[in-house]
Amino acid sequence: MLFESDRIVFRKATADDAELYHAWRNDLEVMRSTSPWLDIYDLEETRQFVHQVILGSPSSKSYILVDKTSETPFGITSLIQIDTKNRNAECIIDIGNKAYWGKGYGTEALKLLLDYAFLELNLHRVSLRVFSFNERAIKLYEKLGFRREGISRQSLFREGAWHDIIHMGLLQLEYGNDCPDDFGAAVTKA
Repeated sequence: MLFESDRIVFRKATADDAELYHAWRNDLEVMRSTSPWLDIYDLEETRQFVHQVILGSPSSKSYILVDKTSETPFGITSLIQIDTKNRNAECIIDIGNKAYWGKGYGTEALKLLLDYAFLELNLHRVSLRVFSFNERAIKLYEKLGFRREGISRQSLFREGAWHDIIHMGLLQLEYGNDCPDDFGAAVTKA
């Protein structure tokens, strides 16, 4: 079903989510592997970020990830820079509540987002960027069918060292072909 799985429900991000996102945005362990800029933000800065970046772009769609059983919000996922002419977008995911790390929620959430992107929006291509040290995320993306398309060498300075940013992409016709059956997509090879 669109926007929900066995364990997750998507709900549209709203301005009321600023305080929730603020807690995640100020947790350096959460942001270390997803944000190119680490800093400490005050609540007003986060409200402006949510308003301008998460909610303010007409070419993006952002959803809060909610645990279906406990109704606990635990992350956010987005399609950004949606290009309807060329049918492509970039995807982003942040699991802000660390209690949900390593339990398959990221896979399940991205599968829902990709179902929406390919099976409803009829996008041709979804891309993403990932830091080279984030091996767990790279494995997840590859499991979902993303392929490495390029590298921005030494583009991120984190913890005193330079790291690459890996660019990955997934085409609509590739989607679902290598996914586990319990996530099965309706798209097959032509």
